[in-house]
Amino acid sequence: MTTRMRKQTRNKERGASAVEFAIVAPAVFFLLIAIVDVCALFWVNLTMQYAVREGARYAVTGRTDLDPNPTHDKRYRAVIASIRENSMGLFDRLAPRINNINYGDPTAYNDTMFGKAGEIFVLRIDCTWAPLTPILRPFFADGNYHFSVATTMRNEAF
Repeated sequence: MTTRMRKQTRNKERGASAVEFAIVAPAVFFLLIAIVDVCALFWVNLTMQYAVREGARYAVTGRTDLDPNPTHDKRYRAVIASIRENSMGLFDRLAPRINNINYGDPTAYNDTMFGKAGEIFVLRIDCTWAPLTPILRPFFADGNYHFSVATTMRNEAF
């Protein structure tokens, strides 16, 4: 093969790398962004699970010192404040609904929602998370990730 023929072959292959990159890059970037979004879903779920567990641990003591309105010490507001404090800012973004299974109306926020001393209660929160990118939205019914986190504990003698 002469030098002239080698130059002609190299000139023909010169744009091949750019074309291959243009074909492969969208798939690679889609996969990368989807992985980041799925990791965010898991992070949100685990963070809220931690916040609910810490809120329930606070609830079993019967304390009310975290109530934002100290003139009306309400246990349920103090528990919600504990959950909000441990949720790393996700509580307000998710707008969760506390769903207490055991006592009375499961959606009513009141002083009896966590039971009395010695009773077992289940604290469950229903949350909705909008994925960070529109890539994962088609995989969920209404474009949002709906999940529940729960914990069960027994109240201490307070």
